[in-house]
Amino acid sequence: MSQAGLQQTASIQQQQQQQLSQQQDFDPVHRFKMLIPQLKESLQNLMKIAALNLAHNTSIDNGIKSSDTSVQRFDKSLEEFYALCDQVELCLRLAYECLSQSIDSAKHSPNLVPTATKPDTVQTESMSYSQYLSMIKSQISCAKDIHNALLECSKKIAGKGQPQGIL
Repeated sequence: MSQAGLQQTASIQQQQQQQLSQQQDFDPVHRFKMLIPQLKESLQNLMKIAALNLAHNTSIDNGIKSSDTSVQRFDKSLEEFYALCDQVELCLRLAYECLSQSIDSAKHSPNLVPTATKPDTVQTESMSYSQYLSMIKSQISCAKDIHNALLECSKKIAGKGQPQGIL
């Protein structure tokens, strides 16, 4: 291979790695897995600082040491731990929402439409494009019916709220 071809191949591989890392940054499960070691480390640090502060305060209470020596601040470590807990909670909530949407999507559109980019992965359960279009048209029709029903209800509510004129 020529040097230009090797450079192009290296450039393509680098772009693919960047895309993969960007996808992993947005993946809540991957982010959760990345946060767990940080959370463990933060908890260990928090417990270590709590133990040091407790030992320091005990020695001050017993009159062994004066309060001149500085100790690490417990509140900063606790705040860091809570911040990581909040991030983990957000990742789990986002993962749950993604799963819920995926389940709802599979329930309301259970069959796949074969794509032109991957013709070799056509499944026996997939529907034809015309079947897919008819399903989408029925969903649009249903959405319009719901919209019209809501409009009628809002007009009725608005009409009842207005005072009647003297006849």
